[in-house]
Amino acid sequence: MGGHDRVGRLMLGFLVRRLGGMAATLLATSFAVFASIYLAPGNPASFLIQGRSASPEALAAIRAQYHLDDPFVVQYVKWIGGVFTGDLGRSVQFRQDVAGLILARLPTTLSLVAYAGVLILLAGLALGALAALRPGPIDRVVLLGTGVATATPSFVAAIGLISLFSVQLGWFPAFGNGTGLGDRIVHLTLPAVALALTFAGLLARVTRSSMLEELAREHVEVARSRGVRERDVVRRHVLRNSMGPISTVTGTVIAGLLVATSIVETAFGLSGVGQLLVSSVTVKDFPVVQAVSLLVVLAFALANLLVDLLHPFIDPRLTHARSTNS
Repeated sequence: MGGHDRVGRLMLGFLVRRLGGMAATLLATSFAVFASIYLAPGNPASFLIQGRSASPEALAAIRAQYHLDDPFVVQYVKWIGGVFTGDLGRSVQFRQDVAGLILARLPTTLSLVAYAGVLILLAGLALGALAALRPGPIDRVVLLGTGVATATPSFVAAIGLISLFSVQLGWFPAFGNGTGLGDRIVHLTLPAVALALTFAGLLARVTRSSMLEELAREHVEVARSRGVRERDVVRRHVLRNSMGPISTVTGTVIAGLLVATSIVETAFGLSGVGQLLVSSVTVKDFPVVQAVSLLVVLAFALANLLVDLLHPFIDPRLTHARSTNS
């Protein structure tokens, strides 16, 4: 019981430290995001009047509504205080609350990220394991294919997929979100493939490298010399011990999908958070850009925290190492 209590205390202390670090990171990042937008050229007032002449009173009312005349620190304090209460400001472009605007578009982005995430895991793990376990021509073909996939930008993949599967073959629609579950899946297929291509190639290479490292370890040779079936050797000693670096990369990849969605959603005409970010940057919609940027940072922080918490269960050697170091 003493050992279990000690491990529990270590995990609790680790969780507290990670949560504290995540809070500090989010606070520092929120300040950096707000400062970068604040220092950017242009202002929302110029978009609101759209080139029309406006009276000084009207301009003053606009600037007061968006707190544009307040000092920088006052603007930041008001904004971060609103974030903690769920008030992300009001969109300059859509004249709506930013929180409601993001929530309305979030299901499309999350569906796209989930779809692409499944494709990344299936293709990345399968191809990486195949390359590691089948040296020779198969390994070289997988390395070549994943190298091409990793080097292909999402917008290039999107253009190619639309040209082939939408324009020439007519198998999938090129634009729109779709209505209903089945139609939505069909509409999201090409965007998910375009989004997953680069990340799947990266995960496949990490999987291959990690498994090759484990295959060369002494305990694997010992298990083989004792007559353990190759399938059991791979499952018990290779794949399981390879999951540490694989899970780390997977967590970062899934969070990074939120950033890459902006290009893919714009290319396929999807009304998601990524497309909202692109249009908001174009018209200097500061409240939306700030909110979406903070959301992306939060996704990265949560993904890294989740990976850190799962690591001891994926690889118990980490828990032992922490216990020994303490």
